[in-house]
Amino acid sequence: MNTEEIKTGRVLVDFYADWCAPCKTLSKQLDQYINEVTSVKVVKINIEEDQDTPAEFGVRSIPALFYMEDGKIINQSIGVKTLEQLKEFTKIK
Repeated sequence: MNTEEIKTGRVLVDFYADWCAPCKTLSKQLDQYINEVTSVKVVKINIEEDQDTPAEFGVRSIPALFYMEDGKIINQSIGVKTLEQLKEFTKIK
């Protein structure tokens, strides 16, 4: 992945794998988030297809979320979140 994509603006990065059941649950919540929040770009990274980027972020467990502003990590979390928790995680009121 071109990491430049996640270094500009407000970005929510989701590290996932297709075989991960909690990742599938989170994906549904992220789809809702994408529909409701336009000020934050969501980038989904499959750890099976891109192993370098998760290594750069120190991802050891999935689903892993990183909220970034202009390339700086503001918040990070492991596990499933509800739509409201995602909004709070990215400081959307």
